[in-house]
Amino acid sequence: MKEFLISCIVPVFNGERYLAEALGSILAQTHRALEIIVADDGSTDGTSAIVARYGDRVRYLFQPNAGVAAACNLGLGAAHGDFVAFLSADDLWHREKLARQIARFQARPQLDLCVTHVQNFWIPELKQEAERLRDHRMAQPLPGYVPQALLARCRVFNAVGYFNAALRHADSTDWFLRAAEYGAVTELLPDVLVYRRIHQSNLSRRLASASRSEYLQLLKQTLDHRRRQKATSIS
Repeated sequence: MKEFLISCIVPVFNGERYLAEALGSILAQTHRALEIIVADDGSTDGTSAIVARYGDRVRYLFQPNAGVAAACNLGLGAAHGDFVAFLSADDLWHREKLARQIARFQARPQLDLCVTHVQNFWIPELKQEAERLRDHRMAQPLPGYVPQALLARCRVFNAVGYFNAALRHADSTDWFLRAAEYGAVTELLPDVLVYRRIHQSNLSRRLASASRSEYLQLLKQTLDHRRRQKATSIS
């Protein structure tokens, strides 16, 4: 049976604190046919030095700061795999994440993309917050309609398009909505295979107000588009 090549793209901006852990969780995958691409979005810290430690096991790309979506697109443009996956530089994968997802594609040849559940975890410095939110939905496994939980055939991005780099917060939601509109065959695994680190510098924490505004704008655009489609079909 063919062992598919998976391009693993790691978008990063000033990620020296956690990047080595993220790369370690990719290198520990039981699925071994991997292409690892770090897409550096203008880091000014020691990110490049950390990547250099891995030699030819990791490809390093750099661009001036343009946002996470643009960094993901940079990696996509350089990917050679049959499949593509993403991992944020501060998050972790279960060692069987890719293997379990590839197994679903082998069982369902019509499958276009597969996502897993995500478990948030808090850094020790935020222990009090973690305790306060112990029974909150954020502390429970969540369906992972986010890039770090995704494994997709590369051809899906050719059909659906890349991430919208004009969006700084809702880019992944926008892409999943476009994939659904395209009719991409999707499967959600019940397994928790992604661990999202909650820390003081999470983008959603630092720019919460802007994030809400962008999501509301995306919602409005989506509803307007559906109304136009409905009006066209009726006429």
